[in-house]
Amino acid sequence: MKELGKINSLLINRFTANGAYLALHDGEEVLLPKSYLKEEFKEGQEVEVFVYTDSEDRPVAVTNRPVALLDEFAVMEAKEITRFGAFMDWGLPKDLFVPKSEMHVDMVEGAKYLVRVCLDYKTDRLIGVSKYEDFLELETRGFEEGQEVEALIFAETDLGFKVLIENAFEGLLYKNEVFIPLELGDKIRAFVKKRREDGKLDLRIEPIGREKYEEGAEKILTVLKVKKFLPLHDKSSPESIKELLGMSKKHFKQSIGQLYKAKLIKILDNGIELI
Repeated sequence: MKELGKINSLLINRFTANGAYLALHDGEEVLLPKSYLKEEFKEGQEVEVFVYTDSEDRPVAVTNRPVALLDEFAVMEAKEITRFGAFMDWGLPKDLFVPKSEMHVDMVEGAKYLVRVCLDYKTDRLIGVSKYEDFLELETRGFEEGQEVEALIFAETDLGFKVLIENAFEGLLYKNEVFIPLELGDKIRAFVKKRREDGKLDLRIEPIGREKYEEGAEKILTVLKVKKFLPLHDKSSPESIKELLGMSKKHFKQSIGQLYKAKLIKILDNGIELI
């Protein structure tokens, strides 16, 4: 069934006491349960649904969207661990099953893991696979220093945060360069710092070079337009600056210097003020 694991636009064929039957491309039908029906639904109407299998392995359509579709990654919480595998919360009534043989590490209930939604061709069911490295692309020479990328935070190490880039590449954000709170599952924009010899990418949250200071200045200006005054100055502690603005002290000083030269702020003994 080519609709399995995807978002599909399907026509309503007919209604029954159990819900609406939608037309599949192979001529078969799939049930959209009654709990997902809306009053305005009519026969012949096209509806957008996600197709997967229910607890009895029957194809079923839902109007909910899971956190990941077929061949996509997401960070999911392990809801239940059994000797056969783990059941993951992916935003649908039926949890996604990760077989023991497809675990990157032994899972712990309540912990979060990077999982890819895959099709088990033996059973024609959707399963989760946490052996993420099997799916990564190793050729990263196409990335350039300073390039903006979409990054998914999926693990924390002593060095920093492991991230999945563009659903296909692995990268790292170093803790000593992160000045905003991050949690597993966060999707952020980041910038390529360098490409390592092993092909993995080092990232940073702030843009590289002069653009970084322009963005920092814009952030301070946005806050000042609301607050008019910030109790931060050259002698403020790095912790105070990080708490109020989410940036390093060096970044802050360079940014307010730019705003001062542009005659947009006053630098006072006890803080900065919008002109």
